[in-house]
Amino acid sequence: MSDNDLKDDNVILTSFSQAISERYLSYALSTITSRSLPDVRDGLKPVHRRVLYAMRQLKLNYNLSYKKSARVVGDVMGKFHPHGDAAIYDSMVRMAQDFALRYPLVDGQGNFGNIDGDNAAAMRYTEARMTKAAELLLLDIDQDTVDFRVTYDDEGKEPVVLPSAFPNLLANGSQGIAVGMATSIPPHNIGELCDAIIHLIKFPNASDSTIINYVHGPDFPTGGILVESRNSIVEAYKAGKGGFRLRARWNVEKLSAGQWQIVVTEIPYQVQKSRLLEKIAELMENKHLPMLSDIRDESAEDIRLVLEPRSRNLSPEMIMETLFKKSDLETRFSLNLNVIDDKNIPGVKSLKEALQSWLNHRQIILQRKSVFRVGQIENRINILNGYITVYLNLDKVIEIIREEDKPKEILISYFSINEIQANAILDMRLRSLRKLEEIELKKELTTLQIELENLNGILNDTDKQWNIISHEIKSLKKDFGDLVNRRTSIEDIPEVDDFNENHFVLKEPITIILSEQGWVRFQKSHIDKDVELKYREGDKELFIVHALSTDKIIFFADNGRVFSVPANKLPSGRGFGEPISLTIDLKSENKIISCFPYFDGNVMIASTNGYGFKLNSANLIAQTKTGKQILIVKGEVKAKACKEITGDTVAIVGNNRKLIVFPIDDLPVLNKGKGVILQRYKDGTLSDFTSFNKNEGLSWKMNGGRKRVETDLLTWEGKRGGAGKLAPNGFPRPPIFN
Repeated sequence: MSDNDLKDDNVILTSFSQAISERYLSYALSTITSRSLPDVRDGLKPVHRRVLYAMRQLKLNYNLSYKKSARVVGDVMGKFHPHGDAAIYDSMVRMAQDFALRYPLVDGQGNFGNIDGDNAAAMRYTEARMTKAAELLLLDIDQDTVDFRVTYDDEGKEPVVLPSAFPNLLANGSQGIAVGMATSIPPHNIGELCDAIIHLIKFPNASDSTIINYVHGPDFPTGGILVESRNSIVEAYKAGKGGFRLRARWNVEKLSAGQWQIVVTEIPYQVQKSRLLEKIAELMENKHLPMLSDIRDESAEDIRLVLEPRSRNLSPEMIMETLFKKSDLETRFSLNLNVIDDKNIPGVKSLKEALQSWLNHRQIILQRKSVFRVGQIENRINILNGYITVYLNLDKVIEIIREEDKPKEILISYFSINEIQANAILDMRLRSLRKLEEIELKKELTTLQIELENLNGILNDTDKQWNIISHEIKSLKKDFGDLVNRRTSIEDIPEVDDFNENHFVLKEPITIILSEQGWVRFQKSHIDKDVELKYREGDKELFIVHALSTDKIIFFADNGRVFSVPANKLPSGRGFGEPISLTIDLKSENKIISCFPYFDGNVMIASTNGYGFKLNSANLIAQTKTGKQILIVKGEVKAKACKEITGDTVAIVGNNRKLIVFPIDDLPVLNKGKGVILQRYKDGTLSDFTSFNKNEGLSWKMNGGRKRVETDLLTWEGKRGGAGKLAPNGFPRPPIFN
């Protein structure tokens, strides 16, 4: 088929990449504007806006009776939001949770979930109505204050945005992930927001810093303590991006006999209490919290988590500092004030810009409301003038109506009135034709004329508009008077100095047991190395190391990497232990070749090809599970051992049974590398090495188990890198020193 044939069939030729780009862009814009980002004016996403509007249509006012949640969800899905009922109900549930929203928009009756993370009951079991805050968002929506658009099925209309007499965006916050952008806005205190807005009305050119003096920081519904410096908060609000560290609130309860316990009464925002408890219990199980003996949940309506210390001599501050570092008792809530403005354009705003955008919206609402009311008054005045004409010429009007075939045209012509007035006169009831009614009409006309003059004055004077808005804000603060107290306090808490986890570990002797197949465990006390221990079938002993529970255990692998693990974090002696690969990142093809408690001093490391060097033991400490590379080995070459230097001389023996002895000072001190040649081989590898004091002699175990000491070493003394001489008769096979 030719290109001309395609054009005749109305087929548009385009590249695949361009077609995909156009469609993806459409999807991205739809996600940003119609799903994920809130509107700066009412702080709502479309689904929340539709839920509230549907509830208004169902007359679910905060002072009227509840209706089933299923009824609300059905209306929202059928009329406005053609998505799954679960998504709609989930949004509605969150709007009813007082631990999710600072000022809930839905008043729920029934099980709407809890802070433990339990789900709400099914929508057929719960009931709902709007809260006062929700009604404020919808206030005056029937007075042409906002634009409407047709619904997805073209059968109805829905508001583009709500009038929003409540600063919902910042009061309740919002979170969402769109395509290529996201939003994260924490909730704030309505009292502080009102004070900032009133100041902004008085001083439109106020700086960001001045506005931030009124809004001290986020105010989360679950309370907690904001541990962030003032400068950091100010910079975050100025840029519209940043973050806030939030900690749990806790106190120390004194018990009898000098005992005490820590009680957590508030947890960070959006942290599930049950998940928090599981995490802390897991840390205790894995011995990452040795300072705690127990944790209990004694919560009822209020949160009460009880932490029992292992010893009353411990510091509560240091215990909590550990928990803040390792659990969700401290979290970070990010600020990304990314919103959609009145032109439907997404962008990041500062705190002042967000407040100003809401104020501008409220001014437009006031103007549109006033214009709408002016139209109503003018229509009513027009009709009232027609009514008054009737009373001034009542007999003539009655005569025309009784005798004329087309009374409307005659009335319009005779009294010089318009068609609307004529229709109103013809629609009057006979009971209205009394003297008292005429007085009431003139009184109503006077009242409306005064109101019309006031409205025109408002529309022509922006100062009057801002005075009215300011009065509304003051009334709003008064209406929410019982909720203006902050729940989240702001404190600049210093870090605990000299924090050391080892302070919490009970110092006691232990024995580290590592098998050839890489299973590790520890048992309390120092076990005699001749004691028979149980291993998995086909497995046997590799290392039995005596240490203390406060020690760091050094593991050196044949790939030249070194790992350090606190002894108390190794698996305890239940069963066969655990694979060491669960504790450190050791690949299956690599094996541990040295294991010992950390000490201050020097060590010697060597590889199978006869290279090595000295190393300060401080370099054996690795901060992560992945360890660190200290001996560089390649190909078939493997690391052979890592041993403490205990003398002034080193002895090295190859698997060819050749032995060489030279001063330890001939070895360089390195932090990392391949090392230098220790012993040269033709067809062999390094078998073992040791260090000793020359004046005490070199010792090794004979094949029969008897220990031999050789003080005359002249035969084997040589320069580093030499081939060496055959070891004396009786030297063990394979050639090792002990």
